[in-house]
Parts: sequence; C-alpha cells; structure tokens
Amino acid sequence: MTAFASLDLARARAGLRALSLAGRELLPIVQGGMGVGVSAHRLAGAVAAQGGVGTISSVDLRRHHPDLMARSEGLPENETKKAVIQAANQEALAREIQAAREIAKGAGLVAVNVMRAVSDYAASIKTALENGIDAVVVGAGLPLDLPGLAKEHPKTALIPILSDARGVALVLKKWERQQRLPDAIVIEHPGHAAGHLGAAKIADVNDARFEFETVLPAVRQLLRDAGVEGRVPLIAAGGIRRCEDIQRVQALGADAAQLGTAFVATEECDADIEFKRVLAGAREEDLVEITSVAGLPARAVLTPWLKKYLGAEARLQAVAQVKSRCTLAFDCLQQCGLRDGMKGWGQFCIDQRLAAALRGDTRGGLFFRGRGGMPFGEHITSVRQLMERLLTPGIALGTAPGA
Repeated sequence: MTAFASLDLARARAGLRALSLAGRELLPIVQGGMGVGVSAHRLAGAVAAQGGVGTISSVDLRRHHPDLMARSEGLPENETKKAVIQAANQEALAREIQAAREIAKGAGLVAVNVMRAVSDYAASIKTALENGIDAVVVGAGLPLDLPGLAKEHPKTALIPILSDARGVALVLKKWERQQRLPDAIVIEHPGHAAGHLGAAKIADVNDARFEFETVLPAVRQLLRDAGVEGRVPLIAAGGIRRCEDIQRVQALGADAAQLGTAFVATEECDADIEFKRVLAGAREEDLVEITSVAGLPARAVLTPWLKKYLGAEARLQAVAQVKSRCTLAFDCLQQCGLRDGMKGWGQFCIDQRLAAALRGDTRGGLFFRGRGGMPFGEHITSVRQLMERLLTPGIALGTAPGA
C-alpha cells in the first residue's frame, strides 16, 4: 500500500472528504507557506509525498543557498546589490521548486506562496509558473491581477488567501473580468492564524465576522449565487490542530484545512531546530499581536527581541522618517514602515528578524506562531506522523507520539 493510500484510508475512516484540486484527489490537509525559509523544499516536498498540499514560501529563499548568499557579500548598498539579491532569490525559488518536486515524486501537489505585499511579487509568480509549480497561493493583499500574470498557464491552480465574504466577492468580480475563477480559496481566520493576518488592524483580528461559522456558509452562498458552487474548494486556515477541527470546518462547508504552525514541529521543516522548539514550547500567554513593518497585524511569540522592540515601538514610530532607500539594499516590501516612515507601522527590518529566527537565534529572531496547542505538545515528529494524527479522531492535543 502506498503512503497516500494508507493515509487516504485513515481519511475515509474519519469521515473526512478528499480535496479535489487541480485535477487530483488529495488529502484535505494543506501545509501553509511560512517565510523566511521556514517552509522550503524539504517540508513542502514531504507533505506532497504523503498526498497533501505542500507549500514553499517564496520570500528570501537565497538564505538556504550559501553560494547565492555569497553573491551579494561585499557589494555596496545600492541598486546593483538590490538587483543581485533579487536575481539570487529567483534562482533559489527555482531550485527549491525542483527539489520539492523530486521529493514528492508526482504525489500530492506542490504550491508556492507569494505575498502580495513583497516587491518581488510578480517576479516570483513568473518564476514559479516557469518552473512548473502546481499551484500559486497569494496572501498579504488582494491578488486582483493574478489571473493576468498567469494567463499563459491555465492549468496552474491559482489560490487567493482571504478572510471574509466581502474580499471573496471582490476577487470573484475582478477575476471574472479576466475570465478566470479561483481554483480554490483559503479562508484564513485572523484570530487564530500565524504571521500576517487578514485584518486591517490589530483591534479587528477577533471580530465575529471572521468566525468560520459566519464566513464559510456566506462564501458558499456567494459561490452558489455566482453559479460556481462545487467548482471552487474552500480551505479553512487558523487554529486547526486535530482531526476534529478538520471535521468541524468540513461540516461548515470547507473542503480542506490549512496548517502552518503544526508543521513547523516536524523533522522535515526547513528551519533550525531551535525555531521548532520555540514554537512547540510557546504557550497561549506567550503570543502577541503586533503591527508588522508591512502595515499588517501579525501574531508572534514574545521573544526577548520582540519584548524589547515593543517597549520602544511608540518612540520609534514617533520619529519615523522617510529614507531615500532600504538601508540593506534589499527592498523586500512594496511598502515598508521602516523605509517609508509610516508612523503607525512596524519600525524594524522584518527580513533580518525572520532570518535570525530561521537560524535559530532565540534572542534576536521574530517567530511567527498561530494560537492553540500543538498536536504532539513539545515533541518534534515526522510529517508522516503529523498527518496520521490529523486524520485520526479521538486524540487529545499534546499527546506524545505513540500514545
């Protein structure tokens, strides 16, 4: 029996529906994209190999490739260095896609997540498409132009990440004019998810309008009214940790569930072991919502660096000023609170902080994490073990492997 067949049998026993996407029957488990470099080829390939959807985050993947990092070393902080960094990241993305596909060996589905807010948004989508990616997932902004960018690749699944029915309605309207439907839609609950959240400000993240009980039926009705019900799978994201969570969102109208944080605590996750331990060991009271340098609410672990930053945030925002250029010549965001002097936005270099976390720097890193306990508590397990757990009802959160 193949890896997928045995897990698919577990899915059926749990009464869960399969996910039909891009012409394939998949497990209803989607691994969310996590940058910088947290979900690269090892994690995405491993999830796909088991019959799920594995997702590479496109942001700053050069950090997994020493030869590509070396290209910009010693260069002055100018437009030349910026171009070298951008080219290195596109080469790294191409490498990561190919490596993930080799691990998956044709099973499951390999996706790339691209943030709408990053400056390399269009370039990263082009690279992913040219390298045969199965799906492109876009969050951190409305991807109203995505069908146009992918018009030469009609078979590649296009998946926006949204949080309410209003956003879905707008995407459907704009995409219809470009003669394209979303191949699926991720419905993210900002009150539970990790990283950048689908709300305008921190005060909104727990608004009742984002509850799955409200959003999923409303989006189903939108699709029904548009005459496309059954053609656009919905993927619920945020706070999914157990089989019972997947059963619940499927009962509400979702076709699958997306998890990010839970997949960090796996052997195949591309981050340093200390990154995994920080997320696995964090408690609910250790999590805080901040305003990111991208101007979006975000949820992270209150590490020493973040505690220190939050203590100085008001002072830093009060003296925020427009700078002539990114001090690191990377210019990773289309709009940056630090570079552009946005007083209500974050005032730190997010790429440097996330890269520190990727390396396992527990004092200087920014560690994004979603709310809720971990399936295996503080234990680090394999992707296979996690997916088996997610497809098996009746197991309490935090139960050790084999228990």
